[in-house]
Amino acid sequence: MSLIATVHIAHADLALAPTIRECPDVRIRVMPQSATDPETGLFFFHVENGGQALEAAIEHDHTVAEWTRVAESDSGSVYRLEHAPETILLSPKTLELGGLMREATSDGTGWSVRLQFDDREALSRLWKHCKDEGIAFELQRLFRDQSWVDAEMTALTGPQLDALVTAYEAGYFEEPRTSSLEELADRLDISPTAVGGRIRRGTAALIETTLAER
Repeated sequence: MSLIATVHIAHADLALAPTIRECPDVRIRVMPQSATDPETGLFFFHVENGGQALEAAIEHDHTVAEWTRVAESDSGSVYRLEHAPETILLSPKTLELGGLMREATSDGTGWSVRLQFDDREALSRLWKHCKDEGIAFELQRLFRDQSWVDAEMTALTGPQLDALVTAYEAGYFEEPRTSSLEELADRLDISPTAVGGRIRRGTAALIETTLAER
């Protein structure tokens, strides 16, 4: 069994922290193949709702040494960034402790990261590291997964996971239902349409990775 932790981290010198504060409505997601290879010095980010304001913020962001927009699509843009030397990155310490940063997404005030470790001891050591470095560290969710392999096969995103768990806890899947999409939307602070989409996509991902292949 592996340990999965969803954590909120914040610090003025974390990667893209100034840009996140300047553009709180922009969703920035670290592309995982670069987040786990800090030695390259290059990181890739997928951005939703970006634009000129975002690029102006990146241009003045002290955590960014160089940046390039490398791709665009209907879902957003991909940027390649080289961080400045003083930039704080959590992924190297996570790797040093034998863990994996599976997901990192901006939330307007900092980063929401999904971490995977063998045990609580490694997570506690990461918390102590953040405390020593002055990094705000808030544990939001902690649970066990079947294995490293099964965890990687599960294609759920963080928002889909939150929507499904919230729906389950609120009785949305019971017969009769004890909660509605509108009530779930209030809990998650998003629209009912967005809740329904996350539940559908999350359910499809679970079926694909747990039932369809078998």
